[in-house]
Amino acid sequence: MIDLDMTRRRLLDERAHLQHQLDEIEDERVDDGPIEMLGGDAAADTTIATSELNLRGGLRHSIGEVDAALRRLDAGTYGIDEESGEPINPERLDAIP
Repeated sequence: MIDLDMTRRRLLDERAHLQHQLDEIEDERVDDGPIEMLGGDAAADTTIATSELNLRGGLRHSIGEVDAALRRLDAGTYGIDEESGEPINPERLDAIP
């Protein structure tokens, strides 16, 4: 049986953690200034900027996944496979809510 209250708390905690990471990265970018101001090596600056862009995109995607799980909790469909309609193993949900 899935403890929905505990699951909601875990998801909200994870969302807050992800948002904090995203906020830190975005704050650092603002503090560093535009790419051309980071240093003297344009290729290195571009590589860093690309890595940060990918990281921010990944964090936004993860936040979206958590938000989708929270919506499924609200809708009463959390723990149901979207494709098959079958219940998802609670141990799997515990590992990856």
